[in-house]
Amino acid sequence: MVDSLDLKMPGYMLYCVVISCLGSFSNGWVIGSANVPGEVTHACENGSAHVSSGAFPDCLPMATGLWGFAVSAFCVGGLIGGLFGGGIQTKFGRKKTIIFNNLGWILGGLLQGVAVNPAMFIIGRVLCGLSCGLGSLATPTYVGEISTIKARGTMGTCNQFAIVIGILLASVIGLPLASVPLWRINYALVAIPAVAQFFLMAGCVETPRYLISINRIEEARESLQRLRPNSNIDIEFYNMVEGQLGTAAAKAIVGPAAGQSDKNNDKDIFEDSQVEEGIMVDTSDANRESMNMIQIFKDPLIRRIAITVIALHITQQLIGMNAVMYYSTTIFNMSFSAEMSKYMAIVTTVVNFASTILSLILIDRMGRRPLLLIAEAGAGLFSILLIIGYVYNLGALLVVSVFGYVLSFAIGVGPIPWMITSEVTPVYASSAVGAIATAVNWAMNFVIGQCFPLVFEGIKGYSFAIFAGVAALAFAFTWFKVPETKGRSLEDIVKGFERN
Repeated sequence: MVDSLDLKMPGYMLYCVVISCLGSFSNGWVIGSANVPGEVTHACENGSAHVSSGAFPDCLPMATGLWGFAVSAFCVGGLIGGLFGGGIQTKFGRKKTIIFNNLGWILGGLLQGVAVNPAMFIIGRVLCGLSCGLGSLATPTYVGEISTIKARGTMGTCNQFAIVIGILLASVIGLPLASVPLWRINYALVAIPAVAQFFLMAGCVETPRYLISINRIEEARESLQRLRPNSNIDIEFYNMVEGQLGTAAAKAIVGPAAGQSDKNNDKDIFEDSQVEEGIMVDTSDANRESMNMIQIFKDPLIRRIAITVIALHITQQLIGMNAVMYYSTTIFNMSFSAEMSKYMAIVTTVVNFASTILSLILIDRMGRRPLLLIAEAGAGLFSILLIIGYVYNLGALLVVSVFGYVLSFAIGVGPIPWMITSEVTPVYASSAVGAIATAVNWAMNFVIGQCFPLVFEGIKGYSFAIFAGVAALAFAFTWFKVPETKGRSLEDIVKGFERN
């Protein structure tokens, strides 16, 4: 019988990954839904008059500043959802968190669709943002904890891939819906994938690692066996139990033989163990209670891991992807008509989509570090080219630079921070580390969205020098501090941080 460590993409595991990533699709839809019909949403010809419908105003008149806040209000929800998401997924589990997280998208999408004033629209965006933030934490965690070692990179990239598909489809479908009163449908459509996930996720298992963390050992074994059908799971299960409950517990539960492939120590270590609910549990540091957001900074090992993860999430936003997408409209207007620029913005999303497919193919072949380094170097290079194109008014160079920047971001800086969060963090600290990283990511997203237009207004294209500098710092940090996680179990990656 084949060993589970040699499996790549078992069908049921792939099904669970796809269903869990429906939430990421909803996340992408919320991000992209305001792009194309944005103008008609807040600045239509008839304003708040009830011309097209007796029940709803034609649009929701808002000044540019208020509209900017309304669009980015989901980032505020994302910050809150991410910050409290760690405790939620620790208490209720990954599966239930993903299921009930859909309520924010359903209620928020419908509220935007029937909004009769800006306040209703903004509240709907915040509700969707709550689900985006919590989903940004729960989905990568779930995917990372159920994936096989050989396909964990590809499966982890599915999270970002689903987000990009959501953005792309929201933009494409938004074209025919960019009119009164059809713009309302565009915002409400996010409820469809949310309802689908609410019901379909019930057919997926809870992650084995989470079940082990709450001492439901037999359920964890059954869950892993379903995820790894027709294979011997003893070694993989042994590693999971050892990583959380210690060597003694792993040998008592699975048997010493299962650990011999990567353990040269034949000696049973039961001196530091105790019996709990019939299971031998190690009282060493391997058996840990779930940490909160304060405790992770007191533990030297988890502090190193947390700083690495948080730094990657900060640079993902500060490297300027959202700013480049914001500036892309101005760039395209320099070379194309206003109508063509609208379609070029969609082409940019298509480039993002195609680049994420490339990342799916390469992530488990090249590894995380090489792709991240290439992406950061590319983002820095194309940021410099954007400055040159701006200074010398080279429209073609500006367009190529936008596409090159999007390509660089999508192959590495976009998907890898979310993936590495669940890969390098032990289960007992994953919720707290993930919560802080997710909250910081959404906070930086909001800051960029609010500050970049002001910076760009002051120094124009030279503002991309800031992003080139961030890319250089990110490259140096990745080179010296970020470990390769390709082909390694989550437990082995944590041990690497312990050794270093």
